[in-house]
Amino acid sequence: MAIINNGNLGMVRQWQTLFYNGRYSNTGLGTLQTEQARRIPDFVLLAEALGCVGLRCETKADVDMTIEKAMAVNDAPVVVDFCVGQDAQVWPMVPAGTSNDEILAARDVRPVFDESQV
Repeated sequence: MAIINNGNLGMVRQWQTLFYNGRYSNTGLGTLQTEQARRIPDFVLLAEALGCVGLRCETKADVDMTIEKAMAVNDAPVVVDFCVGQDAQVWPMVPAGTSNDEILAARDVRPVFDESQV
């Protein structure tokens, strides 16, 4: 299992960025970006407490190595905590109150659907 962890309630923060002009409220999880980071929740410790292998990837340079470590485990579930910047966003998404044909592929970018194929 891969967790894309921006230290916030990610989708809530994304909506506040995109639809509420960056008015952030109650999205931070209290994670400190220091050498001895305090993780809330600490997904590695949580994974290990549940009998899984827990791994954390904190830099782009470590992505391949972390995935290789995860793929080498064949006797237990693996949880990888991928730490990303607090403003990382997830795409595609459907804005609230709209139908799935209003899906966004990126900020202000919608796919072009060929109506003849529907």
